[in-house]
Amino acid sequence: MNRKRIAITGRGIFCGAGTDIDSFSRNLLAGRSAIGPMEIFDVSSFPARIAAPVRDYDPLSRFDKKTAACLSRADQFGVIASGEALQESNVREHYSPYDIGVSLGAGAAGMIQAEQWLKETLTGKKARPSLLRGILPDRTATAIATRYGLGGYQGTITTACSSSSTAIGWGADLVATGRLKAVVCGGTDAISLLTYAGFNSLRVVDPEPCAPFSLGRKGISLGEGAAFLVLENEEEAVRRGAKIFGYILGYGATGEAYHMTAPEPTGAEAARVMKTALHYAGIRTDEVGWVNAHGTGTPLNDVVETKAMKQVFGDRVADVPLVSTKGLTGHCLGSAGAIEAVATVIALGAGVIPQTLNFRGADPECDLDYCHHGPKESSIPVALSNSFAFGGNITTLVVSR
Repeated sequence: MNRKRIAITGRGIFCGAGTDIDSFSRNLLAGRSAIGPMEIFDVSSFPARIAAPVRDYDPLSRFDKKTAACLSRADQFGVIASGEALQESNVREHYSPYDIGVSLGAGAAGMIQAEQWLKETLTGKKARPSLLRGILPDRTATAIATRYGLGGYQGTITTACSSSSTAIGWGADLVATGRLKAVVCGGTDAISLLTYAGFNSLRVVDPEPCAPFSLGRKGISLGEGAAFLVLENEEEAVRRGAKIFGYILGYGATGEAYHMTAPEPTGAEAARVMKTALHYAGIRTDEVGWVNAHGTGTPLNDVVETKAMKQVFGDRVADVPLVSTKGLTGHCLGSAGAIEAVATVIALGAGVIPQTLNFRGADPECDLDYCHHGPKESSIPVALSNSFAFGGNITTLVVSR
């Protein structure tokens, strides 16, 4: 297919596994998990009491008091991570503010601040109305645009755990069609009591650190954070002398229309979106080195993703590792896809396929190569990054170095 090559010229991340690109890269390549005791709020009544939050976070170390009071936790994460990506890319020095846009994927947004407002109100206190500012998912896109003076398109996608992957795909489209010169795209999400209790009530949270594709896995470990990429036309990036960290070659986004929470069990729909992404990227299956899985650690999801891999890669499937980075970061919900896309860009640049952490034993239904026993070197420059969400919302990004 004839389409402009979309270059990645900026990366930013702020999550439990690393609060900038350097620290996250070290932890990713070393396989150091951020999952541990949950300390943000009381979880003693839940069967699972662990997560991968951003620990010891002080908003006043990043923002003045007035600004911090106006931004939710998710807003703050998004502003920090997008700022790192914009600084690395330096696009603001080369393009008009009206030629730079924001494409955001969001989840529960500022729910944790809204919970604080409700708690204070119910106890008779005069709760600050500003605690409710971040409850609308699009608030973070506005905060990013305002903070960094970006006057181009602002948009927010909320398709549960595929939100930020889709936002990256949409950002690539905005550049490819010439609507914008550059887009900062990704996602942010923060753990709240609502999401923590909700996933525990669904009985899909593992009391031990999540163990994707392993025997005896019981579900997810929750995480939080933000990640962003700056995308621009390769020709423009080369012309201005920008450093290029990789490319978004294409993406696929589709809906299974099967079930509100469960994936379509044969893997056919998951395979369809992976094939769609490869088609639009103009990439053959034999050009793909590995796949960054959605890989939640739930018994059903991991089996379905394994089945989908077999339908996409056929006889070659044993040579294409399927790895999950959620044992490192936890499941970061609305920002999961962007965090995993950044991890994919970093790993491709390092020539490494990351390890899937927390192996508990081989599952006969998960019979592929998951890099359970350590990272592997790889010279193949193309990988897929999958995001499978509630409601059957699936997105696959095709990424290259």
